[in-house]
Amino acid sequence: MVKSFFDRQREIVKEMGYDPNRLPPGQYITDRFPVLHVGDVPTYKEGEWSLKVGGLVDNEFVLTYDELIAMPSIEMTVDIHCVTKWSQFDMTWKGVRVRDILQRAGVKHGATHFMGHAEFGYTANLPLEDVMGDNAIVAYEYEGEPLEPIHGGPVRLVVPHLYFWKSPKWLRGMELRESDEPGFWERNGYHMYGDPFKEQRFWGD
Repeated sequence: MVKSFFDRQREIVKEMGYDPNRLPPGQYITDRFPVLHVGDVPTYKEGEWSLKVGGLVDNEFVLTYDELIAMPSIEMTVDIHCVTKWSQFDMTWKGVRVRDILQRAGVKHGATHFMGHAEFGYTANLPLEDVMGDNAIVAYEYEGEPLEPIHGGPVRLVVPHLYFWKSPKWLRGMELRESDEPGFWERNGYHMYGDPFKEQRFWGD
C-alpha cells in the first residue's frame, strides 16, 4: 500500500523523535519560517507604532511600543500551523499576554468576541475565550531577537492553537465585540474558527 504524502510526514515526525500526534492532519513539517502576507511590509519611524485597545471595554487606551515591552512578559515555545499546510515545532516567542492588556482595559459584560486589527485594513476574528488563555500573546520577539518586519514586526498577535492566519502581523488594534464578525480571510472563504486538528480551513469544513 502506497502511503500518502501526509502519512509519510507523520512518519518523519516520529523519526525525528516527536509525537506524531503533534502534527495536524494535512500538514507537513518544516524548519523554515515561510513568508506569507497580504500587501507590502510596513515600516515605522521610531515611536510611530502604537496599539489601540477598544470596543466593549471600560477604558479605551493606546499602548506605545515602549509601554508594551515594559509590561510583564512571557516567553513560550509552541508549535505553529499555517493553513497553507506547513507546520513548525518549538517556535519561541516573547510578548505580553492578551488577557493582561484586556484586563487593564476592563472587559465589559457582554463581550464575547475579539477582533484583531492590523495594517492595510487586515482583520482576524476570534472568540474572546481563545485570546484569554496562557499562550495568546502580543509578540515582539521571536527566537530571542526583535520580531522581523517580514514576520509581522514590530508586533504581531500569536494564538498558536489556531491556524496562523488568526495571528495577524503588524497588529495595530484590539477590539472587543458582543458578536462574531468575519475578518479579512473569513470574508474570502476561510473558516470562522480555524482549528488545525479539525482541518477547519474553509467554509463548511
